[in-house]
Amino acid sequence: MKPRRFGLGLVQMRCTEEAAENLARGIDGVREAAGRGATVICLPELFLGPYFCQSEDHAQFDRAEPVPGPTTEALGGVARELGVTIVGSVFERRAAGLYHNTAVVLDADGRLAGVYRKMHIPDDPLYYEKFYFTPGDLGFRAIATRHATVGTLVCWDQWYPEAARLTALQGADVLVYPTAIGWHPAEQAEHGSAQYEAWQTMQRAHAIANGVYVGAVNRVGHEGPVGGGIEFWGGSFVADPFGRVVARASHDREEVLVVECDPAVSETTRRHWPFLRDRRIDAYGPITERYLDRAGS
Repeated sequence: MKPRRFGLGLVQMRCTEEAAENLARGIDGVREAAGRGATVICLPELFLGPYFCQSEDHAQFDRAEPVPGPTTEALGGVARELGVTIVGSVFERRAAGLYHNTAVVLDADGRLAGVYRKMHIPDDPLYYEKFYFTPGDLGFRAIATRHATVGTLVCWDQWYPEAARLTALQGADVLVYPTAIGWHPAEQAEHGSAQYEAWQTMQRAHAIANGVYVGAVNRVGHEGPVGGGIEFWGGSFVADPFGRVVARASHDREEVLVVECDPAVSETTRRHWPFLRDRRIDAYGPITERYLDRAGS
Protein backbone atom coordinates (compact mmCIF):
# COMPACT_ATOMS: atom_id res chain seq x y z
CA MET A 1 0.00 0.00 0.00
CA LYS A 2 1.35 3.40 -0.96
CA PRO A 3 1.99 5.86 1.88
CA ARG A 4 -0.76 8.44 2.17
CA ARG A 5 -0.35 12.17 1.74
CA PHE A 6 -0.35 14.17 4.95
CA GLY A 7 -0.63 17.84 5.86
CA LEU A 8 2.37 19.30 7.68
CA GLY A 9 1.62 22.25 9.96
CA LEU A 10 4.18 24.59 11.53
CA VAL A 11 3.11 26.96 14.31
CA GLN A 12 5.38 30.03 14.40
CA MET A 13 4.68 31.98 17.59
CA ARG A 14 5.85 34.49 20.18
CA CYS A 15 6.65 33.21 23.66
CA THR A 16 6.02 35.12 26.88
CA GLU A 17 6.91 34.50 30.53
CA GLU A 18 3.56 32.79 31.18
CA ALA A 19 3.61 29.06 30.43
CA ALA A 20 -0.20 28.78 30.46
CA GLU A 21 -0.50 31.61 27.96
CA ASN A 22 2.09 30.04 25.67
CA LEU A 23 0.43 26.64 25.87
CA ALA A 24 -2.93 28.19 24.97
CA ARG A 25 -1.38 30.10 22.06
CA GLY A 26 0.35 26.97 20.82
CA ILE A 27 -2.88 24.95 21.02
CA ASP A 28 -4.71 27.71 19.14
CA GLY A 29 -2.09 27.36 16.40
CA VAL A 30 -2.54 23.59 16.37
CA ARG A 31 -6.28 24.02 15.98
CA GLU A 32 -5.82 26.47 13.12
CA ALA A 33 -3.38 24.13 11.37
CA ALA A 34 -5.74 21.17 11.79
CA GLY A 35 -8.63 23.22 10.47
CA ARG A 36 -6.59 23.91 7.34
CA GLY A 37 -5.84 20.25 6.75
CA ALA A 38 -2.67 19.59 8.73
CA THR A 39 -2.38 16.15 10.29
CA VAL A 40 1.23 16.42 11.56
CA ILE A 41 1.75 19.67 13.47
CA CYS A 42 4.95 20.98 15.03
CA LEU A 43 5.49 23.67 17.68
CA PRO A 44 8.72 25.67 18.22
CA GLU A 45 11.55 24.72 20.56
CA LEU A 46 10.83 25.29 24.27
CA PHE A 47 7.60 27.09 23.36
CA LEU A 48 6.26 27.18 26.93
CA GLY A 49 8.42 30.15 27.91
CA PRO A 50 11.01 32.68 26.87
CA TYR A 51 14.33 31.33 25.63
CA PHE A 52 15.91 31.21 29.09
CA CYS A 53 19.32 29.95 27.91
CA GLN A 54 20.50 33.53 27.30
CA SER A 55 22.05 33.39 30.78
CA GLU A 56 23.19 30.79 33.31
CA ASP A 57 20.62 30.93 36.08
CA HIS A 58 19.90 28.02 38.42
CA ALA A 59 16.36 29.31 39.05
CA GLN A 60 15.46 28.49 35.44
CA PHE A 61 15.56 24.78 36.24
CA ASP A 62 12.20 25.32 37.94
CA ARG A 63 10.70 25.53 34.45
CA ALA A 64 11.44 21.84 33.81
CA GLU A 65 8.82 19.09 34.00
CA PRO A 66 8.68 15.31 33.68
CA VAL A 67 7.91 13.43 30.47
CA PRO A 68 5.19 12.17 30.50
CA GLY A 69 3.88 15.18 32.34
CA PRO A 70 1.44 18.09 32.20
CA THR A 71 2.46 19.29 28.74
CA THR A 72 2.30 15.88 27.12
CA GLU A 73 -1.07 15.35 28.79
CA ALA A 74 -2.41 18.66 27.45
CA LEU A 75 -1.07 18.14 23.94
CA GLY A 76 -2.19 14.52 23.93
CA GLY A 77 -5.74 15.59 24.71
CA VAL A 78 -5.75 18.03 21.79
CA ALA A 79 -4.17 15.45 19.47
CA ARG A 80 -6.90 12.94 20.38
CA GLU A 81 -9.67 15.52 19.99
CA LEU A 82 -8.48 16.64 16.54
CA GLY A 83 -7.14 13.29 15.34
CA VAL A 84 -3.72 14.75 14.56
CA THR A 85 -0.08 14.11 15.43
CA ILE A 86 1.59 16.88 17.46
CA VAL A 87 5.31 17.43 17.96
CA GLY A 88 5.98 19.52 21.06
CA SER A 89 9.17 20.69 22.76
CA VAL A 90 9.65 20.30 26.51
CA PHE A 91 12.33 21.21 29.07
CA GLU A 92 12.46 17.71 30.56
CA ARG A 93 13.30 17.04 34.19
CA ARG A 94 14.50 13.44 34.13
CA ALA A 95 15.85 13.49 37.68
CA ALA A 96 17.29 16.00 40.11
CA GLY A 97 20.22 17.63 38.32
CA LEU A 98 19.48 15.81 35.04
CA TYR A 99 17.62 17.74 32.38
CA HIS A 100 17.08 17.43 28.62
CA ASN A 101 15.82 19.52 25.72
CA THR A 102 13.20 17.06 24.52
CA ALA A 103 10.84 16.67 21.57
CA VAL A 104 7.68 14.72 22.29
CA VAL A 105 5.36 13.16 19.71
CA LEU A 106 1.69 12.78 20.60
CA ASP A 107 -0.18 10.56 18.17
CA ALA A 108 -3.73 10.97 16.93
CA ASP A 109 -5.10 8.76 19.72
CA GLY A 110 -3.50 10.99 22.34
CA ARG A 111 -0.76 8.59 23.38
CA LEU A 112 2.89 9.55 23.73
CA ALA A 113 4.23 7.84 20.60
CA GLY A 114 7.87 8.75 21.08
CA VAL A 115 10.50 10.94 22.71
CA TYR A 116 13.67 12.46 21.28
CA ARG A 117 16.31 14.17 23.40
CA LYS A 118 18.34 16.84 21.63
CA MET A 119 21.73 15.35 20.75
CA HIS A 120 23.82 18.40 19.83
CA ILE A 121 23.98 20.99 22.61
CA PRO A 122 25.40 24.46 21.77
CA ASP A 123 27.38 26.81 23.96
CA ASP A 124 27.54 30.24 22.33
CA PRO A 125 26.94 33.80 23.52
CA LEU A 126 23.26 33.96 24.58
CA TYR A 127 22.84 30.24 23.80
CA TYR A 128 24.25 28.72 27.00
CA GLU A 129 22.52 25.38 26.60
CA LYS A 130 25.32 23.22 27.99
CA PHE A 131 24.55 24.74 31.40
CA TYR A 132 20.99 23.40 31.23
CA PHE A 133 20.83 20.32 29.04
CA THR A 134 22.42 16.89 29.14
CA PRO A 135 23.07 15.61 25.59
CA GLY A 136 20.46 13.14 24.40
CA ASP A 137 21.01 9.44 24.97
CA LEU A 138 18.20 7.96 22.88
CA GLY A 139 19.93 8.31 19.53
CA PHE A 140 18.28 9.63 16.40
CA ARG A 141 14.66 8.63 15.97
CA ALA A 142 11.97 8.34 13.32
CA ILE A 143 8.65 7.81 15.07
CA ALA A 144 5.78 6.00 13.37
CA THR A 145 2.42 7.76 13.82
CA ARG A 146 -1.03 7.39 12.32
CA HIS A 147 -0.35 9.99 9.63
CA ALA A 148 3.39 9.75 8.87
CA THR A 149 6.74 8.56 10.16
CA VAL A 150 8.18 11.68 11.76
CA GLY A 151 11.90 12.30 12.26
CA THR A 152 12.33 14.55 15.28
CA LEU A 153 15.43 16.72 15.62
CA VAL A 154 15.87 19.97 17.55
CA CYS A 155 17.46 23.32 16.59
CA TRP A 156 21.28 22.93 16.80
CA ASP A 157 20.83 19.42 15.37
CA GLN A 158 19.85 21.10 12.10
CA TRP A 159 23.46 21.92 11.23
CA TYR A 160 24.58 18.27 11.25
CA PRO A 161 24.15 16.16 8.09
CA GLU A 162 24.90 13.02 10.12
CA ALA A 163 21.79 13.61 12.26
CA ALA A 164 19.53 14.11 9.25
CA ARG A 165 20.94 11.06 7.47
CA LEU A 166 20.64 8.70 10.43
CA THR A 167 17.07 9.84 11.02
CA ALA A 168 16.10 9.53 7.37
CA LEU A 169 17.60 6.04 7.19
CA GLN A 170 14.96 4.92 9.70
CA GLY A 171 12.20 5.65 7.21
CA ALA A 172 11.20 9.20 8.12
CA ASP A 173 8.70 10.80 5.74
CA VAL A 174 9.55 14.22 7.13
CA LEU A 175 12.26 15.75 9.31
CA VAL A 176 10.95 18.39 11.72
CA TYR A 177 13.15 20.83 13.58
CA PRO A 178 11.56 22.70 16.52
CA THR A 179 13.81 25.76 16.70
CA ALA A 180 14.70 28.88 18.69
CA ILE A 181 17.20 30.86 16.63
CA GLY A 182 17.70 34.54 15.94
CA TRP A 183 19.97 37.50 15.49
CA HIS A 184 22.11 39.30 18.00
CA PRO A 185 20.77 42.84 17.38
CA ALA A 186 24.26 44.31 16.99
CA GLU A 187 25.03 41.84 14.18
CA GLN A 188 21.73 41.87 12.32
CA ALA A 189 22.39 44.70 9.89
CA GLU A 190 25.72 43.30 8.70
CA HIS A 191 25.27 39.55 9.01
CA GLY A 192 21.53 38.91 9.43
CA SER A 193 20.65 38.01 5.87
CA ALA A 194 23.63 35.69 5.45
CA GLN A 195 22.93 33.95 8.76
CA TYR A 196 19.31 33.25 7.89
CA GLU A 197 20.19 32.07 4.40
CA ALA A 198 22.84 29.71 5.77
CA TRP A 199 20.28 28.28 8.21
CA GLN A 200 17.73 27.68 5.48
CA THR A 201 20.28 26.38 2.96
CA MET A 202 21.61 23.80 5.40
CA GLN A 203 18.19 22.32 5.95
CA ARG A 204 17.27 22.42 2.29
CA ALA A 205 20.43 20.37 1.76
CA HIS A 206 19.12 17.76 4.22
CA ALA A 207 15.93 17.53 2.17
CA ILE A 208 17.90 17.02 -1.05
CA ALA A 209 20.50 14.61 0.33
CA ASN A 210 17.87 12.39 1.94
CA GLY A 211 14.90 12.83 -0.39
CA VAL A 212 12.51 13.83 2.40
CA TYR A 213 10.36 16.77 3.39
CA VAL A 214 11.90 19.10 5.97
CA GLY A 215 10.01 21.47 8.25
CA ALA A 216 11.76 24.02 10.48
CA VAL A 217 9.57 25.97 12.92
CA ASN A 218 10.92 28.98 14.80
CA ARG A 219 9.65 31.57 17.26
CA VAL A 220 9.46 35.33 16.59
CA GLY A 221 9.98 38.48 18.60
CA HIS A 222 12.68 40.13 20.68
CA GLU A 223 13.57 38.54 24.01
CA GLY A 224 16.05 40.06 26.42
CA PRO A 225 17.19 43.59 27.27
CA VAL A 226 16.73 46.51 24.90
CA GLY A 227 19.78 46.77 22.68
CA GLY A 228 20.77 43.20 23.50
CA GLY A 229 19.10 39.84 23.79
CA ILE A 230 17.98 37.95 20.70
CA GLU A 231 15.68 38.94 17.85
CA PHE A 232 14.19 35.59 16.89
CA TRP A 233 14.01 35.60 13.12
CA GLY A 234 10.96 33.45 12.46
CA GLY A 235 11.19 32.47 8.80
CA SER A 236 9.77 28.99 9.47
CA PHE A 237 9.65 27.00 6.25
CA VAL A 238 8.94 23.70 4.55
CA ALA A 239 11.22 22.26 1.86
CA ASP A 240 10.20 19.40 -0.38
CA PRO A 241 12.46 16.40 -1.21
CA PHE A 242 13.94 18.34 -4.13
CA GLY A 243 14.99 21.11 -1.74
CA ARG A 244 12.44 23.62 -2.97
CA VAL A 245 11.00 25.95 -0.33
CA VAL A 246 7.27 25.42 -0.77
CA ALA A 247 6.15 27.65 2.12
CA ARG A 248 7.87 30.23 4.30
CA ALA A 249 6.69 32.46 7.13
CA SER A 250 7.65 36.07 7.76
CA HIS A 251 10.47 37.16 10.04
CA ASP A 252 8.31 39.08 12.50
CA ARG A 253 4.75 37.72 12.71
CA GLU A 254 3.01 34.77 14.27
CA GLU A 255 1.90 32.49 11.44
CA VAL A 256 0.70 28.97 10.78
CA LEU A 257 2.06 27.21 7.70
CA VAL A 258 0.28 24.19 6.23
CA VAL A 259 1.75 22.18 3.36
CA GLU A 260 0.47 18.98 1.78
CA CYS A 261 3.28 16.41 1.72
CA ASP A 262 3.15 13.60 -0.80
CA PRO A 263 5.43 10.60 -0.16
CA ALA A 264 5.28 9.92 -3.91
CA VAL A 265 7.46 13.01 -4.39
CA SER A 266 10.11 11.40 -2.18
CA GLU A 267 9.80 8.18 -4.19
CA THR A 268 10.27 9.98 -7.50
CA THR A 269 13.11 12.15 -6.21
CA ARG A 270 15.01 9.17 -4.83
CA ARG A 271 14.59 7.25 -8.08
CA HIS A 272 16.20 10.06 -10.05
CA TRP A 273 18.76 11.00 -7.37
CA PRO A 274 19.58 7.59 -5.82
CA PHE A 275 21.91 8.87 -3.13
CA LEU A 276 20.92 6.07 -0.76
CA ARG A 277 21.75 3.47 -3.41
CA ASP A 278 25.19 4.92 -4.12
CA ARG A 279 26.35 5.47 -0.55
CA ARG A 280 29.74 3.85 0.11
CA ILE A 281 28.93 2.45 3.51
CA ASP A 282 32.13 0.37 3.34
CA ALA A 283 34.22 3.55 3.30
CA TYR A 284 32.60 5.70 5.99
CA GLY A 285 34.21 4.25 9.11
CA PRO A 286 36.37 7.34 9.77
CA ILE A 287 33.24 9.49 10.14
CA THR A 288 33.14 8.40 13.78
CA GLU A 289 36.53 10.02 14.46
CA ARG A 290 36.64 13.53 15.93
CA TYR A 291 39.17 14.70 13.33
CA LEU A 292 41.49 12.95 10.90
CA ASP A 293 44.87 14.47 11.72
CA ARG A 294 47.28 13.36 9.00
CA ALA A 295 50.16 15.61 10.05
CA GLY A 296 53.47 13.82 9.72
CA SER A 297 51.99 10.86 7.88
